[in-house]
Amino acid sequence: MLRFSKIQGLGNDFLVIDGRHLAPEEADGSAPLGLDAATVQRLCDRRFGVGGDGVILALPPREGGELRMRIFNADGSEPEMCGNGIRCLARFLADQEGAAPGRTWQVETLAGRIVPELRPEGLIRVDMGPPFLDPAAVPTNLPIGPAGLPQGELEVEGHWLTVAAAGMGNPHVVLPVDDVAAIDLEHLGPLLENHDAFPARTNVHVVQVLAPDHLVMRVWERGAGPTLACGTGACATLVACHRLGLSAGRARIDLPGGPLEIEWDGAEGPVFMSGPAEVVFEGVLAPGPAPIAPAQPSAPPAAAGEPAGPAATEAIDCAAACVSGCVRPEACPSAAARAAVAALLEQRSLDELVTIASDSFESRTRARFERDAGFPG
Repeated sequence: MLRFSKIQGLGNDFLVIDGRHLAPEEADGSAPLGLDAATVQRLCDRRFGVGGDGVILALPPREGGELRMRIFNADGSEPEMCGNGIRCLARFLADQEGAAPGRTWQVETLAGRIVPELRPEGLIRVDMGPPFLDPAAVPTNLPIGPAGLPQGELEVEGHWLTVAAAGMGNPHVVLPVDDVAAIDLEHLGPLLENHDAFPARTNVHVVQVLAPDHLVMRVWERGAGPTLACGTGACATLVACHRLGLSAGRARIDLPGGPLEIEWDGAEGPVFMSGPAEVVFEGVLAPGPAPIAPAQPSAPPAAAGEPAGPAATEAIDCAAACVSGCVRPEACPSAAARAAVAALLEQRSLDELVTIASDSFESRTRARFERDAGFPG
């Protein structure tokens, strides 16, 4: 049984789970807390799961930080970092601690040490570290151009697109356009994400300059598709536009989910991102259904006089086929899941599960209210 918080930053939403109690071998495994790729996909499904753009784990540190963040995209892949995700993690930590404005956290990520800070106005300001502008660090095979970052033209379905690239611990390609609304990002996004110019695939952003300090962009996230916001993408977009002479070093960037404030000194300093993160709800993850084995080819009919071989096991959809009772009691594909649920219900009543979730939500809401209202304690 796992407790989670559903937290969104500009509509980019995540399931945040506390795993700081895990042993190192558990935290470093391919499926910490049992969250393998298939489980993450199921949890992030917006019809059959909780729904989200990804799953974030708070884990014990390895390199001197306060904690470590691992994030999994909705497709089960593990990216290096996520700007909106780390703001959501900071909101989770602030609510856990009842933290006051000014509190910072040293968070280890695959992109290096990232430092979010709780601000008085309720926003999260994040020191994202300096951008990666060397092609090998992005990574991309675009060459360094006259603006001092990877840039050039890419052919996509017979059309040549002028792009720039930057890394924020994960790869980004930025495409300046006259009108972001006119771009068919659902078609263009996967083509650029998987372009040969990006050996590790890439996040894709189209950007329109309204003023030097005001940009508007749309996002295609690697491993997630179109999302309402991307924090690292907003940072990479500001870096690219500033180097290309299209924007100032500080700008408001409007994304479909809302605005972010991005700052960069234009040299080798860190990029700062400021934006919101809000708790949507909290809950408890029940044991998931056991995976159903793929259908096997039917065995050929036995020849006359020969004993029949074992029947091939065909995959079934228990939710559809077993509405009137189990149709395969001798080899039920959901038996393990049903046993796990039965064991859970023996240990905890339904009222207890609801009470656990309610108490956790109420205590965090109270702490948040008292903190924002300036109450002591």
